[in-house]
Amino acid sequence: MSKFLQIEMLLAAHGDALWIEYGSDTRTRRILIDGGPIGTYESLQAKIEALKPGANGFEAIVLTHVDTDHVDGLVRLFAHKKSEWKFTTKDVWFNGWNHLANVNLGGNQGEFFSALIVNRIGHDKWNKAFRGGTIVVPDAGDLPRVKLADNFVITLLSPTPAKLEKMKKAWEKDVKSFAEGDLDAAWEALAKQKKYLPDKTLLGSTPEIDAELEKQAKPDNAAANGASIAFLAEFGEMSALFLGDAHADAVAASIERLLIARGDARLQVDAVKVAHHGSKANVSDELLALIESPHWLISTSGAQFKHPDEEAIKRIIARSTHPKPTLHFNYRTPFNEMWDDDALRSKLRYATVYNDSNSEPLALRLERE
Repeated sequence: MSKFLQIEMLLAAHGDALWIEYGSDTRTRRILIDGGPIGTYESLQAKIEALKPGANGFEAIVLTHVDTDHVDGLVRLFAHKKSEWKFTTKDVWFNGWNHLANVNLGGNQGEFFSALIVNRIGHDKWNKAFRGGTIVVPDAGDLPRVKLADNFVITLLSPTPAKLEKMKKAWEKDVKSFAEGDLDAAWEALAKQKKYLPDKTLLGSTPEIDAELEKQAKPDNAAANGASIAFLAEFGEMSALFLGDAHADAVAASIERLLIARGDARLQVDAVKVAHHGSKANVSDELLALIESPHWLISTSGAQFKHPDEEAIKRIIARSTHPKPTLHFNYRTPFNEMWDDDALRSKLRYATVYNDSNSEPLALRLERE
């Protein structure tokens, strides 16, 4: 029986919304990582509405961190009344303020999402795989490891306690209209945020979605990137790195620990979802020296920040030990078209895949017997 792992980068503008499916000839399971910014919610909504009743469950929905280009779409999705949901989920992974002990996180959208988790699915399905605790890589010992259905194994690579502690200050600074962790107050504040509300609204009031829904929200403090959840996913003989917006030093340190434990020199994976949309600040020689992969996925339209950075792409190509790494772009933009050049591809020995569709996501499908 053949197995497959499919990664779809939804059209999420400058953000991330990753639709992961895995399984066999007889059953498909799925994971959602992030929801993109508010202005591209329709892309995620279309995928949700295409799910068939009885086969509409997620093994997990993961919010990597609270930057608006990752969180806003999930806040919008969860804002629907539970009776109107066209999906189910066994678990929601997100580091919120209210259930953390020694390290804390925050931000307005983070508080909103926390309130939605509690009101829509309850505490029992919040970080269930981590027994309701913090999703964090300890400074010593084994890396946290989670096994989902059908032996889909996730090894956590980020965040670290130090990165979360740094994020605490940004969260506290951002939340001003109510106390951090006050989910009742966050719920009331969310009800006034028209851009997130479904047609019938969050709390039964009557305002309709207005022009705010079409606006791209400004990104949060960059400290959130360090708090990003990043992990290695392994299914059968297939594997991929999902790096969110995680810092390269944290991911590299975790991979080094994993390699020592496994007795390997490099981590061989089938695909890497490049961190922070191909920002040069999140792609380092130290990290690339630890990874061998034929496929590199970059999720961004280049809006706002003009990602991916040329330096980051050059570094990926130059440091790759794979004979011909393939760059996958979920948009064709002025910021990545330079790589669609036959002479350059021949000289530097790489390949490219562009998504030229205005409506369909870019998919990478892996299959093994």
